[in-house]
Amino acid sequence: MEGKLVLKNISKSFLRTESTDITDALENINLEIAKGEFVSIVGTSGCGKSTLLRLISGLIFPTEGTISLDGEEIDGPSPKRGMVFQKPTLFPWLTVEKNVSFSLRMQGKYRENKEKVEEMLEMVGMKDFRTDYPHQLSGGMAQRVALVRSLINEPEILLLDEPLGALDAFTRMNMQDDILRIWKEQGNTAIMVTHDVEEAVYMGTRVLVMEPRPGKVKRDIAIDLEYPRDRNSDKFISYKKQILNLLDLGK
Repeated sequence: MEGKLVLKNISKSFLRTESTDITDALENINLEIAKGEFVSIVGTSGCGKSTLLRLISGLIFPTEGTISLDGEEIDGPSPKRGMVFQKPTLFPWLTVEKNVSFSLRMQGKYRENKEKVEEMLEMVGMKDFRTDYPHQLSGGMAQRVALVRSLINEPEILLLDEPLGALDAFTRMNMQDDILRIWKEQGNTAIMVTHDVEEAVYMGTRVLVMEPRPGKVKRDIAIDLEYPRDRNSDKFISYKKQILNLLDLGK
């Protein structure tokens, strides 16, 4: 299947700093994610959620097992997989426009894609702020810039590592809708780590509930709800309760 991501028998261990001790972060992860899915990953701290994203991105490598996209093993970072972190990590010396177009400029592709940059800025409501610098932006605005900077290369997979965790509640809900709208428009696959169970249900076509340590997938839950989702519906609340119970947080 085109765009299919496959994780087969994935385990990851780390050597602890200044020690000979080994930390087993993930053990025997087996997943298949089809093109166009939005997969939310939840779990307590230390269950390997972010490690899993970094393995898929190619920033780190599994101790055991293989990860493949479109049948090709992932052996390093690629424009096919865009990453958005909790903090925007923008270049402070570049304007909004130059942050978004940075990778295109590095590849010598800026001129033929200049219109695309403008479209992306328009998409997230940042066109009027194109000449501003990161220190002049609010947290939500900076995260919108980080998002389109990852999307400018049209990645097959968008990896979101708690991208909304530092935002206030109202900005966070607006950004959730922005991300969902862009995901639908572009038709790519999204995989998001979050500590917010409501956010996981609101955004995901699936929710992976993980347990520590080593990290394992405790439950893979398909979310059978239409978009846009009603956070107050009985079915939405039922999914949320189910996940909280799996995390031993339902009391």
